[in-house]
Amino acid sequence: MKKILVANRGEIALRIMRSAKEMGIRTVAVFSEADRNALHVRYADEAVCIGPAQSSKSYLNIDNIIDACRKTGADAVHPGYGFLSENAKFAERLKKEKITFIGPSPEAMEMMGSKLQAKAAAKKYNIPLVPGTDKAIENIEEAKKIAKATGFPVLIKASAGGGGKGMRLVESEENLEEQMTLAINEATSAFGDGSVFIERFVTSPRHVEIQVLADNHGNVVHLFERECSIQRRHQKVIEEAPSSVLTPEIRQKMGECAKDVARACNYSGAGTVEFLLDENLNFYFLEMNTRLQVEHPVTEMITGIDLVKEQIKVARNEKLSFTQEDLKINGHAIEVRVYAEDPTNNFLPDIGKLLTYRRPQGPGIRVDDGFEEGMDIPIYYDPMIAKLTVHSDTRKAAIDKMIRAIDEYAISGIETTLPFCRFVLQHDSFTSGKFDTNFIKHHYEPSMLENNNAEEAEIAAILASKLLAEKQEHHTNSNGSAVKVSAWKKNRTSM
Repeated sequence: MKKILVANRGEIALRIMRSAKEMGIRTVAVFSEADRNALHVRYADEAVCIGPAQSSKSYLNIDNIIDACRKTGADAVHPGYGFLSENAKFAERLKKEKITFIGPSPEAMEMMGSKLQAKAAAKKYNIPLVPGTDKAIENIEEAKKIAKATGFPVLIKASAGGGGKGMRLVESEENLEEQMTLAINEATSAFGDGSVFIERFVTSPRHVEIQVLADNHGNVVHLFERECSIQRRHQKVIEEAPSSVLTPEIRQKMGECAKDVARACNYSGAGTVEFLLDENLNFYFLEMNTRLQVEHPVTEMITGIDLVKEQIKVARNEKLSFTQEDLKINGHAIEVRVYAEDPTNNFLPDIGKLLTYRRPQGPGIRVDDGFEEGMDIPIYYDPMIAKLTVHSDTRKAAIDKMIRAIDEYAISGIETTLPFCRFVLQHDSFTSGKFDTNFIKHHYEPSMLENNNAEEAEIAAILASKLLAEKQEHHTNSNGSAVKVSAWKKNRTSM
């Protein structure tokens, strides 16, 4: 493997290229017309424009990406996450073109891309599943029978896709038909697949996922868990590793189940097995993400393993160089996603120019981003600006370090999720570890941030006034009038 084309953009493209460079592998960036001056384009050894700003005409255009491989002689493709990263047809096309796909086989992607197929595979290994159906619901009468047997409330979920699309909570039988129709329509529109199934709704769930690595020689390991329960619109905002609630025994059981899921689909490379954890710490298999996760840095920081390098090694048909027994949890890591969103306005995107952009620094602080001061946040893509990750010896120390890092992260010109993340990190429910995916519903109102902002502005004004007073001490001249002398001049005259 001599040259990798990174079929992605922004921070994840840069992150992949840096690991490839350390391995002596040349890189190719692809970019849309909107990303012509992006950092990942400047960093790569070569760059190819693959189309207009719209992702459907550029980053999702399989023909254009394969054509870029031909033009540059790239012999491998890393898809990052999002875009084509879990597209089995893309992996199949690359296979036909004799270009290495840095990821699992098309067959494994297809199996785990369907929640129903994934549930069926997990069932063979006796992995715990949320009570409900393990096949698509055919009609409303069948749905009513299943929902009654499962017990309300229930979740109607799309078999394909994720991110909360095609998902509906149903509290009673009266709402079932309407919500099922909405779920089917949304799933069909978003994924081209209207298959839905029913699960029991867990009222206080935690979202805990296990990172796995597998090679092509039958070796599978897990790299412990990530807690991902702080979410908005069913999408993660804060992640940490390890979880504050797992016992060593539960961690070991979940890890073994995750490895079995990987074995069930003959998986290779890096993948993530997601679980639901109820209030009694019972866990249930949800799905498998057949790619690198956005939150992978927290796992890298507690294990010391570079997951991108491991993906590349597996794609080169190398064996894993470590065993499960070699892996240990080192300290605690927390990641916050810095989105160009306004948390005081229902987390709506807030696109604009980065007038100020200065990253926090110091030991144990990592910033994965793809922007610099003066750049615009494009309207065409996900509004994530960066991932801010910290590592320390303990969870308490990691929380304190993250708060310090957030305070040092200077961004102006747009609203971001940083104030919300700071709010969460200081909340008793988070610091105590007693939280679930309903954190926003139970503990957050936009007015809370507005009040904090007002208080911070008042404190800042008081400090500024005090500093100004100190710098402008009054002295009286011979005619009795006041003379302002700067603090610098005062110090000079007293030397």
